[in-house]
Amino acid sequence: MGYATVLKMKLHEDDLLRSMALQILAASERASGLTKGLLSFGSKQILDLKQVDLNEIVRRASGGFGKETGGFITVSLNLAAAGLVSMVDEGQIEQALLNIMANARDAMPSGGTISISTETMELEDTFISIHGYGVKGSYAVIAVTDTGHGMDERTRRKVFEPFFTTKEPGKGTGLGLAIVYGSIKSHRGFVNVYSEPGTGTTFRVYLPLSGDRL
Repeated sequence: MGYATVLKMKLHEDDLLRSMALQILAASERASGLTKGLLSFGSKQILDLKQVDLNEIVRRASGGFGKETGGFITVSLNLAAAGLVSMVDEGQIEQALLNIMANARDAMPSGGTISISTETMELEDTFISIHGYGVKGSYAVIAVTDTGHGMDERTRRKVFEPFFTTKEPGKGTGLGLAIVYGSIKSHRGFVNVYSEPGTGTTFRVYLPLSGDRL
């Protein structure tokens, strides 16, 4: 990317080679994004952990996302009254939420509503037995629900697989939700999805509570 940037700077606007330098830059940026996604999915990124109120991350992510939708998608919040404090990497959790909301947006091409709620939950043996995963303890739960077209069971089972996508070729890498899965897993959390055709989709993110209060 550095060499291509230098070439772009040295070449005049009307130079036929300048477009080639721009193509190199574009390909390099895509490769960079793909690499970051794979590292996140594989839980290889170094986490910058801090005590954070998850409600604040939700407000920040939803506020920024709402401005980008152009008003054809409504984002509604129903957050827990008390702060949900967890030891997390703010940037990774915010990006995970943005990826989930982007998936919801794509499922509502004609517009709709994204509802985000937060609550606390005690994971017990019953939950672990039903879902086949989890560790007992206190968790914050972030639920993101859309009013989109929903997914059939085959698609639902594959949404977290890297490179799986229902979009047209060139429209997506299939890494968005895989990154969500890897990021939440690296925080010792869990994520699941419920959906049926015609009923919308709900993603639930479970993150361990720290027990502290801000």
